[in-house]
Amino acid sequence: MKHLKTLQCISDVAGSGSIRQSAERLAITPSALTRKIQDFEAELGTPIFERMPQGMRLNAAGELVLRHIRAQLSDFERLRSQIADLSGVRRGHVTIAASQAFAHGLIPHEIGIYRARHPLVSFTVLVRDHIHAVKAVGGFEADVAMVIAPPPAPEFQPLLEIHQPLCALMSRDHPLASARTVRLRECLQYPIAMPGPSLAIRHLLQAAIVRAALPVNTVVESDSFEVLRSYAGNEQIISFQIRAGIPQDSANLVAREIDPRDMPPTQLVLGQLRGRSLSVAAAKFVDQISGSLHTRYGGG
Repeated sequence: MKHLKTLQCISDVAGSGSIRQSAERLAITPSALTRKIQDFEAELGTPIFERMPQGMRLNAAGELVLRHIRAQLSDFERLRSQIADLSGVRRGHVTIAASQAFAHGLIPHEIGIYRARHPLVSFTVLVRDHIHAVKAVGGFEADVAMVIAPPPAPEFQPLLEIHQPLCALMSRDHPLASARTVRLRECLQYPIAMPGPSLAIRHLLQAAIVRAALPVNTVVESDSFEVLRSYAGNEQIISFQIRAGIPQDSANLVAREIDPRDMPPTQLVLGQLRGRSLSVAAAKFVDQISGSLHTRYGGG
């Protein structure tokens, strides 16, 4: 397995940009780590890093090598998971790239259920916007991605698509809290806690606001849904979220669906890299979370 350790070292340095930082994390000396990289470059016949005053940066050849490394490590993890299953003990590691909407409620809840059944499986959750989550899957950084309205990408294969209404979030004593559904123009009569430009929901909202030619009184803007929920719960301010992204413990908030004439439902998509074989652990997690979402919200 020595070659795998070398690949892991290269991947770590590519991520940190620093021999010293990676050496500390990998528990080896900087000189030993430097020799590993130099030996690999000598065997490959070309440098893969640019040595710069501020650190190490991959060159064009290094970018190709890193993609290969991530694919190799992913395949090896899948092999380990399959071998563990032969002995009846499910092991493995699953990496999920998730929109922030799901990172504080849905994903941790599903991981907790899964690990209660399979405690030897570990997880990494990468919080990414919808564009970078899809890129993480394509670059072998993540096994699967859960995103809102992903951009078109031929390499991204949807495994599950759920239509989700956009909801207005508000405190329980807000004047609109008693309504079953609300119109967008009603919401915009109040101060707004607006999702930041990096969030998919912002673009959906912006398009609807432009179509309706409505004025907006944005008093808070943030790329953090936790910040937005806090303001909506403590002041007479409205924010927005899709139904599946609302944590179940938001006791001081109510969510009211926005009339579909103003905001048609958007897509929650769970997907993977097209043509990639997932590890047993990742495939079982996909099955679990797909079942949970179908039960709660239905498919299609």
